[in-house]
Amino acid sequence: MAQGTVQVTHGGASRWRRRSGEYPTLSAALAVAGDGDVLSIAPGTYRENLVLHHAVTLRGPEGSAIGSVRIAPLDGVALTVRASAVIQDLYVEGADRAAPAVLVEDGSPELTDLRVSTRSAAGIEVRGGARPLVRRCTVENPAGVGISVLDGGGGVFEECEVVAAGQAGVSVRGGGHPRLERCRIHHATGAGIGVTGEGSGLEALGCEVYEIKGAGVQIASRAAARLTDCSVHRTSADGVTLDTDAVLTLAGCDIHDIPENAVDLRSRSVLTLSRTTVRRFGRNGLSVWDPGTRVDAESCEIHDSTGDYPAVWVSDGATASLDSCRVHDVPDALFVLDRGSRVDVVDSDLSQVRNTAVSVSDGATAQVDDCRIREAGTGAWFRDHGSGGTLANCTIDGVQTGVIVTKGADPSLERCTVTNATEAGFYVSAGGRGTFRSCRVTGSSGFGFHVIDGCRTTLATCHTERCARGGYEFAEDGPQAEGCTSDESGSRLAARSAAGSAPTGAQAGIRTVTAAQDPAAPTGVVPAARPADLPQTPEPEVASRESGEVLGQLDALVGLDSVKREVRALTDMIEVGRRRQQAGLKAASVRRHLVFTGSPGTGKTTVARLYGEILASLGVLERGHLVEVSRVDLVGEHIGSTAIRTQEAFDRARGGVLFIDEAYALAPEDSGRDFGREAIDTLVKLMEDHRDAVVVIVAGYTAEMERFLTVNPGVASRFSRTITFGDYGPGELLRIVEQQAEEHEYRLGEGTTKALLAYFTELPKGPAFGNGRTARQTFESMVERHAGRVAQLAEPTTDDLTLLFPDDLPVLSAPC
Repeated sequence: MAQGTVQVTHGGASRWRRRSGEYPTLSAALAVAGDGDVLSIAPGTYRENLVLHHAVTLRGPEGSAIGSVRIAPLDGVALTVRASAVIQDLYVEGADRAAPAVLVEDGSPELTDLRVSTRSAAGIEVRGGARPLVRRCTVENPAGVGISVLDGGGGVFEECEVVAAGQAGVSVRGGGHPRLERCRIHHATGAGIGVTGEGSGLEALGCEVYEIKGAGVQIASRAAARLTDCSVHRTSADGVTLDTDAVLTLAGCDIHDIPENAVDLRSRSVLTLSRTTVRRFGRNGLSVWDPGTRVDAESCEIHDSTGDYPAVWVSDGATASLDSCRVHDVPDALFVLDRGSRVDVVDSDLSQVRNTAVSVSDGATAQVDDCRIREAGTGAWFRDHGSGGTLANCTIDGVQTGVIVTKGADPSLERCTVTNATEAGFYVSAGGRGTFRSCRVTGSSGFGFHVIDGCRTTLATCHTERCARGGYEFAEDGPQAEGCTSDESGSRLAARSAAGSAPTGAQAGIRTVTAAQDPAAPTGVVPAARPADLPQTPEPEVASRESGEVLGQLDALVGLDSVKREVRALTDMIEVGRRRQQAGLKAASVRRHLVFTGSPGTGKTTVARLYGEILASLGVLERGHLVEVSRVDLVGEHIGSTAIRTQEAFDRARGGVLFIDEAYALAPEDSGRDFGREAIDTLVKLMEDHRDAVVVIVAGYTAEMERFLTVNPGVASRFSRTITFGDYGPGELLRIVEQQAEEHEYRLGEGTTKALLAYFTELPKGPAFGNGRTARQTFESMVERHAGRVAQLAEPTTDDLTLLFPDDLPVLSAPC
């Protein structure tokens, strides 16, 4: 299209100017135009670099289509605006990758109905003191930024669209602060909206960001932004990211269909969300990292994860607050981990959670008040030493296990209710602690409160009712319990005396299990309950038995053939050495300290206990008792306390076996100044100074234990023998179930043996596979299903009461 003419209509007060006229070029017309003049441009292509110094009106002919007037210079800035001009109905093209197509440097111009199609550094650039009003403009710039606002520039963009950008769709930096209203940014290669640098800011209202090859919204380096009623979706990276002291407010926004984190923030950034929905995300819905980083969410909804990650992740000292929020249809709802990390959850709903609703680990803290958790694998799990917080006035319904406390975690639970759990309402194991006040369990298919040995737990005024396996299951060294009741008797559970006597099991449906019972024992044998009125001692004496009797019990364990050979060979060496000494001969030195490697549930603790008895029967150890500890029992929280704890554990084990489970946790790969190394150094010295007083066994996963043996020069030399516990095969798991059935007076009906073998063959055996524990749980599930079936019979026969059939097997589910 050829270049047309430009008509200038004078609108100013200066009489010496020409009132009107036609000019062959835009440059000539602009040279004579002043403030208030109107330049009507005829259709055509103008290959000129235009600079507007006056408040003129520059427009295409009335009624013409956009594109009939094209401003398309060969290089440089196509249109520069330095005054409060009005520009409308133009098509602007640029070809200079070092310069913007449209540059607004000053004034408050109005740009309306422009189409900027260019391959420039930026489609529209606003800088300095300029404050334009940009309406219904479209920018297409596959070579650079769509809209750039920098160096203190601002302005309002209404109903604009960035249809393509080779970099960010909208970029704000250097103190720029625009406002976007009802804009659409899509098909950008880079951030959809990027705001960076101290003093930079952006406000967006009713905007949509989508189809972005990068992050949807990116705020960084002390910048700030506020998005209201905006939508971010279909990005290739995170939906929204904040980094390095960034501040962002999201109000009434919708972030969805994100393959990575829906919202990711770190490095002291602060995010405030209200009435915002986060849905269909591939990693975390909210990912919060680093000390000083904070999220405050109110009346928000996070749901429908498409990946296998927690919906809310808080770590490395970050904090998060959720008030009146809903999190549902996710693998895990909330994970908070690392010392200094904290979450506060108030009046919120966590539901349809495949695994754990609230997980607290590595020294983190969770405060959960007046919340409702339902249809989850686990309601809340406090995982390890230093992890804690409070659950208060919460209801947990339709879960597998209500609350789990393990490995030294020490939460406080007050006025919490667990209903319809398929396993225990509250479960404490592996040295877990915790205080439970006025908590209630109703309709559990397992125990109400299940606290296994070694756990320092306190219960006060708790109550259970309609729990299928009993209200309370305590080990003989069980928790402090006061004023607790159960519908099994309607009476109170007597408080434990200062001497540590066990609560009366008959009073409140409490089953007290001896410390010799190992929950992971592969045989599945449940010893008879210890009489409740017998006093307890911190370390009970082990009944003296002949080595042959103990070895016979070892041989009776299912599987473990290589383990049995190793233990027998070691026992034979010790026995022959003892006899040689009695004969006045030299005896070979035998390293009694052992390394046990293998997966959980393979019988390591059981074999360690039997090994102690064998050594006692041979006169090698004075008592042969077992003291089981883990990292939480050995590692203190400040300098000097670790050596004291390790010494105390070693002293308790004198004359017996010190069994350190998950010993590799004493030397994490990223240990830094971790006190675990101090525990190892102290232990090595104690083993040298008291080599005949204590036998030490360290246990854990095979690969991790190989690394553990290299952390201290003295470790490998003192643990010269490693015994590997292999995983159980289907046939061995079947045998464990058969032993349990025999012990509990059940029989396997026709086809059940074959069904069990097929079940164990198909059962997923990932890292969480429990081996012997899985076999025991399978048997327990069969008994529960059998009870549900037989309870419907009016007059069951003895066969009905004892036979387990294939239909009693639990449903095989895919691994989480």
